[in-house]
Amino acid sequence: MEDINIKQLTLAVRTIAEEKNLPEDVVLSVIEQAIAAAWRRDNGERDQEVRAELNVNDGTANVFVAREVVEEVGSDAVEISLEDAKKVKADVVIGDTVEDKFEVTSFGRVAAQTAKQVVLQRLREAEREVVLEEYEDKIGTIVNGTVQRVEPRVIRVELGKATGIIPQSEQIQGEFYSIGSRIKVFIKDIERDNRGPQLILSRGNEAFVEYLFRQEVPEMETGAVEIKAIAREAGRRTKLAVLSTVPGVDPVGTFVGGHGTRVQAVMNEIGDQEKIDIITFDENKEQFIRNALSPAEVVKVEIDEVAKRAKVFVYEDQQSIAIGRGGQNVRLASRLTGYELDIETAQVVAEKPAEAKPRKNIEDSLMNAVEESTEE
Repeated sequence: MEDINIKQLTLAVRTIAEEKNLPEDVVLSVIEQAIAAAWRRDNGERDQEVRAELNVNDGTANVFVAREVVEEVGSDAVEISLEDAKKVKADVVIGDTVEDKFEVTSFGRVAAQTAKQVVLQRLREAEREVVLEEYEDKIGTIVNGTVQRVEPRVIRVELGKATGIIPQSEQIQGEFYSIGSRIKVFIKDIERDNRGPQLILSRGNEAFVEYLFRQEVPEMETGAVEIKAIAREAGRRTKLAVLSTVPGVDPVGTFVGGHGTRVQAVMNEIGDQEKIDIITFDENKEQFIRNALSPAEVVKVEIDEVAKRAKVFVYEDQQSIAIGRGGQNVRLASRLTGYELDIETAQVVAEKPAEAKPRKNIEDSLMNAVEESTEE
């Protein structure tokens, strides 16, 4: 690799920047990292601190190797004696760092390959970073995507410029994703780790359902109705606590829509296998807990504010409804209300006398009627 190649690299900066839609200084820094890596490969040692500077104007490159000033030199590659350091910089003291400058004109073939690999890898990272910055503003919104790959643990979804993943925990249980199909996804987060930035998408979180309702219920925009709480087990059941701020507006009816059209539109997106319960939010905690456990009928609620628990008494025939299949109803109601709910069976004793009385009255009136008719 002759010195002309450094010139070629310089010319490449602008071309790459335009092609990859990246800022020139990002591309320049990537190429400088590559030159440093290649120089270390050819002339240096692994743990040396090497940086490169590319002069775009005249197409030359310099490499700077940092060495720490020490009393006793253990390794020439990373350390320099005070005596030698003073030749470079007169006022240097122990603990300082001095840099040796080398001009770079050519590389060996292996080093040139190293440089190329570094450039490609870093450019890919930089590209992803730039693309993801565009999505930074879209966190918390729903976008349309196309299923690109279905892997055992993640679904890869293409969203125009970027690709995101739906981890297993964010998928709707039992939902089948076919390659090439169009789906709506909620942009949950951008995770940055060693493998570079990653767009995390969701269809299974509460916010996905909330956003879908926001699109169907214009009254949410005006503030006439609002969602106060959501508890969801994706693919199975969602409970929504809703409230109206305008007198005379029925919040549940507003969310369900005429003939259930609004709730149906949401279910069309998340799948019919997921039930949606819409209940009225209530500032009165006891009433809120009663509503949350619907469709079960509740006899009595005893709240322990300190422990954030509540005992809920229901008649025997309502117990399985209150608990729900696999404990789901009570679990979601607990999450919705913020209280750990314990379902207890209410004794029917209190009701016995009340039930007996009307029966006695009926018998009395029957007897009276009979007596009256015989008397006549």
